[in-house]
Amino acid sequence: MSDIDIRKDGRAGRITLTRPGALNALTYEMVLQIERALDDWRDTDVALVLLDAEGDKAFCAGGDIAEMYASGMRGDYAYGRQFWRDEYRLNAKIFEYPKPVVSLLQGFTMGGGVGVGCHGSHRIVGESSQIAMPECGIGLVPDVGGSLMLARAPGVTGAYLGLTAFRMGAADAIYAGFADHFIAQDDWPALTDALVQGDLGAVTRLRATPAPGTLPGLQPLITQHFAKASLAEIAAGLEAKTDFARDTLKAMTRNAPMAMACCLGILKALEGDTTIRDALEMEYRYTHRAMAQGDFIEGIRAAIIDRDRQPKWTHASLSEVTDAQVRDMLAPLGKDALSWEGMP
Repeated sequence: MSDIDIRKDGRAGRITLTRPGALNALTYEMVLQIERALDDWRDTDVALVLLDAEGDKAFCAGGDIAEMYASGMRGDYAYGRQFWRDEYRLNAKIFEYPKPVVSLLQGFTMGGGVGVGCHGSHRIVGESSQIAMPECGIGLVPDVGGSLMLARAPGVTGAYLGLTAFRMGAADAIYAGFADHFIAQDDWPALTDALVQGDLGAVTRLRATPAPGTLPGLQPLITQHFAKASLAEIAAGLEAKTDFARDTLKAMTRNAPMAMACCLGILKALEGDTTIRDALEMEYRYTHRAMAQGDFIEGIRAAIIDRDRQPKWTHASLSEVTDAQVRDMLAPLGKDALSWEGMP
């Protein structure tokens, strides 16, 4: 069975991820197929693009990174770098697409799933939706353009989400800018039928109010602890004896300190009037170096390969990462920089 089903259906271009047993994780070939479909439909009578996925558990729980690990262990970093370059180009194309792109985000939408599902014009969440950016837990930074949404989230909510991998339900995803509309999942078949007819107004007609989220109420605490200049300062502030501080610090100590420090560096660089391409270029500075100079290989080993959940990070504590190390990981790549060749 194919990992993806791409077809025209009425007035819609349909892209359905069909790996429910793997939580619809993106393979490299799936990335290329989605990009080809978007390119093919750009100048046709397709009125809108509809992205969805099979299964109840996930729209897409991330990228299929086993091959990256295998090639990286051989000292071959070219495959991973090419995967990221092509994936980031796809993320930008979805964000900039000239036609409506509707995504139905049931269950887990994480990592690479955010890059496919959370850059379109109409991002639909339902009762089961759980959206997160957990990359720091495997030695990466929030990428696939996710750093732009984190940078644009209210206050310093983006730093909290990036450093804790907090899972956003429907209301929180809308609040943080990762989704647009809540529609009860029982209404998704009717929504799909309307979209196939080119009726984008069905999104507004079927829109409902989700159960209240958590993030708005946490905003004072998030501001108190995350409006700091460095990872070390954030960590020191979280030594406070409160439930929020204890739970937040526990979540952060699972992650690679270098990745978290660089996440903060990227969010700082994206303050102000920045674009999806700015975000992806910054992310690629890190991911290009992640295998050779960062903790990505060890993060995958601990989480995916050996599953011992005991990574041996380059830095033993959250206070050890220096500003100079962050600057080195996020320095311009020169001739290896992410390019936009092949973009419209």
